[in-house]
Amino acid sequence: MATSSTNGIHGRIVNGGLDNGLDHANQLNSDPNRIKFAYWVPNVSGGLVISKIPQQTDWTLDANIRYAQIAEKVGFEYALSQIRFMAGYGADHQHESVSISQALLHFTSKLNVIAALLPGPWNPAVAAKQIASIDQYTNGRISVNIVSGWFKAEFTSIGQWWLDHAERYRRSNEFIRCLKGIWTQEKFNFSGDFYQFHDYPLQPKPISRPGRPHPEIFQGGNSIDARENAASVSDYYFMNGNTLEGFQTQIKDVKNRAEREGRLTDVKFAVNGFVICRETEGEAVQVLQEIQGKANKEAVEAFGDAVKNAGASTSNKTGMWANSKFEDLVQYNDGFRTKLIGTKEQIADRILLLKSLGVNILLTAFLHYEVEVEQFGSEVLPLVRKLEAEGRGKDAELEIRLTGDVYREKKTGEESAT
Repeated sequence: MATSSTNGIHGRIVNGGLDNGLDHANQLNSDPNRIKFAYWVPNVSGGLVISKIPQQTDWTLDANIRYAQIAEKVGFEYALSQIRFMAGYGADHQHESVSISQALLHFTSKLNVIAALLPGPWNPAVAAKQIASIDQYTNGRISVNIVSGWFKAEFTSIGQWWLDHAERYRRSNEFIRCLKGIWTQEKFNFSGDFYQFHDYPLQPKPISRPGRPHPEIFQGGNSIDARENAASVSDYYFMNGNTLEGFQTQIKDVKNRAEREGRLTDVKFAVNGFVICRETEGEAVQVLQEIQGKANKEAVEAFGDAVKNAGASTSNKTGMWANSKFEDLVQYNDGFRTKLIGTKEQIADRILLLKSLGVNILLTAFLHYEVEVEQFGSEVLPLVRKLEAEGRGKDAELEIRLTGDVYREKKTGEESAT
């Protein structure tokens, strides 16, 4: 058994990762019907909010290794790395998503890391080969998030065509179909508008096991194009923060589309949420107000213009961020709207409501990764598991009665922080 270290981080390499004593996490996550927890990897500088508020969050490799090791010990099962090819909107530095995902996998033993891929800059042949190899190295612990793109300058600055919204999602659809075919077929053939393959025989394939024939494929978006991709080719559909009605509409629509594709049981759901857990609700709301009050106004407005222009060509004007206000955009994926802001009891109740609506994975982000990843794992996650064991999170009508009002769509003048 080999040993490994990086800048004082030590551990035993076991089964493609580090043996860090995960008995507690294994016990927490023993129920097959549990909601699972993920966290955003802060591999981009500036943290997960576009704000000038001081943050105890570092984008360096050493810090991210530390966060990953803490996260898997306290019960997180997934981590999602971010994809950026250039600076913008408060993020001046960016580590590449696949390489940092591989690094985090090397220094963990159970965590599944979701690497973001951007069709256009990435070709599915290269991506399939990279991910298959990493999957072999780590005993099947890498997944992918296919991002269709919202940052126009990120494409044009490296000589890539900036396609309209529907075409970007159509390219992503082909990209995902190619990944799945390359990973599962002995010789892959494909003739599409964006990609072509002729008897391509990838070896070695990624690890295949029952219920997981290839690395899991995540994909997000709010538009009809995004929902069609989720229904037809993806394993998980990522949602931004939303209202109760918004979550219900999205989940129902994707399930209806998946049923028409014969994939009703194949598509699962994940939602983004920014967590502010404090002793009292008032303290949590005060932190939220400080984050928003110290927002980088120029960066938030530029980000808002970019994402709304990127989705402006959607046929029904329901692209991601279509209804986001300035204060929502301070957190990249409308994480404040998921309402995980309050005491541990309030947050646990709201997580169980999300589970009852059909959410399978909660993707979290924090202001202070140095302390709040562990805090969430030691305070909120065990409480969720306790309530699940008591039968909570299964009955949507019950959960809506208990805590649904906080998510209901508010009329103008009725908005509140939580």
